[in-house]
Amino acid sequence: MSDNLFSDSRSNAAEYTVSEISGALKRVVEDQFGNVRVRGEISGYRGPHSSGHAYFSLKDDRARIEAVVWRTTMQKLRFRPEEGMEVIASGRLTTYPGSSKYQIVIDNLEPAGAGALMALLEERKRKLAAEGLFEAGRKRRLPFMPRVIGVITSPTGAVIRDILHRIKDRFPVHVLVWPVRVQGETAGPEATAAVLGFNALTAGGPIPRPDVLIVARGGGSLEDLWGFNDEALARAVAASGISVISAVGHETDWTLVDFVADMRAPTPTGAAEMAVPVKAELQAGLANLHARLQACMTRGIDRKRQALRGAARALPSPDQLLALPRRRLDEATSRLGRALTVSSERKRARFQAVRLTPVMLSRRIAEARRHAERDLARAQTALRGILRERKARVARDAARLTPTTLLRRIAEARRLSDRDFSRAQAAASNILRERKARLARGAARLTPEAIARRQAGFAQQLAALSRRADNASDRWLERVRARLTQADRLLSTLNLSDGAILERGYALVIDGDGKLVRRAAEVTPGMAMSIRFADGLAKAHADGGKPLTRAQTRPAKTSADQGSLF
Repeated sequence: MSDNLFSDSRSNAAEYTVSEISGALKRVVEDQFGNVRVRGEISGYRGPHSSGHAYFSLKDDRARIEAVVWRTTMQKLRFRPEEGMEVIASGRLTTYPGSSKYQIVIDNLEPAGAGALMALLEERKRKLAAEGLFEAGRKRRLPFMPRVIGVITSPTGAVIRDILHRIKDRFPVHVLVWPVRVQGETAGPEATAAVLGFNALTAGGPIPRPDVLIVARGGGSLEDLWGFNDEALARAVAASGISVISAVGHETDWTLVDFVADMRAPTPTGAAEMAVPVKAELQAGLANLHARLQACMTRGIDRKRQALRGAARALPSPDQLLALPRRRLDEATSRLGRALTVSSERKRARFQAVRLTPVMLSRRIAEARRHAERDLARAQTALRGILRERKARVARDAARLTPTTLLRRIAEARRLSDRDFSRAQAAASNILRERKARLARGAARLTPEAIARRQAGFAQQLAALSRRADNASDRWLERVRARLTQADRLLSTLNLSDGAILERGYALVIDGDGKLVRRAAEVTPGMAMSIRFADGLAKAHADGGKPLTRAQTRPAKTSADQGSLF
């Protein structure tokens, strides 16, 4: 029974190894799908491998296929693949026996229509705009006259020739060219490296640092210009410390570099025109400014010269300036002699007018003698006090000293006291003699005639002062009287008391309670009132109260007030 079972498990079907099956499938797939175009969405893209190859998947809503791009093909692509991008891949189908998978080896890769690129571009634009990279406030002004211009473009295209030709025609300056590819997969990274490289240059180094950068490329399709929509390039331009002019494509072409650059030029030639001014125009403007400055200086000098001449005509001559001071000096010189004579006479008269009578002279002499005697008595009292003090001091010292020393000091003290006493008596005698001599000189000058003349002079001065005092009093009284009269008139004019108002013809209406009635609406029929006039009160009864209208309060016009139309 076991032999039958063993014979049934055998089969006449051919046996294949795994490698044979994988190779057969590979040949079938490659023969059947030699060259295909596949449309799908990139998935699992992580950039080129270290070997330069790129591995990712193409998928749609129902299936998925592996894809590979070899390094040589990757370098020829016109744009960089990105995650989620819809593309059309051209290549051949094959299998990978190591994992029993089939894949497409891509020979060409292009976006699935311009709409996908535009959608990707709009997404990047929104992202960069949200970060504020497009704001006008962060953009720098271009230097007016750069010394070095850096150009980032292809060195073999017509763009660099147009830029150099235009700069040479307008204002020749030093131009540095950083060669880059302007189309293909590496266009964006190379341009980014150029912007960063120019910014890394130091001022004063062996390679001059540019004052302005120009990123330029000729026109083309959206796919041709896709390298300048690179996000890294846009960020590098936005962060550049050097002003950047974007000149990518034609007037109607817009890239991300145009939005973040400090200035956008419609063409590369226009970028060169923005970068440098026209030398001939600068020279003409400088010549015009020089002419205007010279004319302005000439006119200013002429105006100042005319003003100086006018001022010189208005100023007086030295003789005219010195005429009045010279005359004043002459008059002062002539008055000086007379003034000295008059002053001497006045002082002599004042001295002679001193009222000194013999009685007054005798009184003054007696007073001076009394003062002298008083001073002499004071001096003697002081001398006696000093003598007593010194005798007491000698007595105190005598108790401590020997007889010989005591006798010597007593003799010395007596000698000093005698000397001081003699000096005091001499000083008192001198003071008395001096005062007696002064009184004698004064008595000699005070004659009766001099006293009479001085009394007459004083009488004249007293009369003059009396007259001046009377005149001043009269004038002061007149001024005070005038001010008092004026103030009285002003007070009567401004007097607002009841009596003053009533004197002008007004009257006060008072009700039965003694309150003042101010409005006609307060009056009721039959109301008892008192009317106060300036000279007294009058009783009255009201028939009714009603406020008057403006027309009733206005005075009625007579026929004579109307006037004539003619």
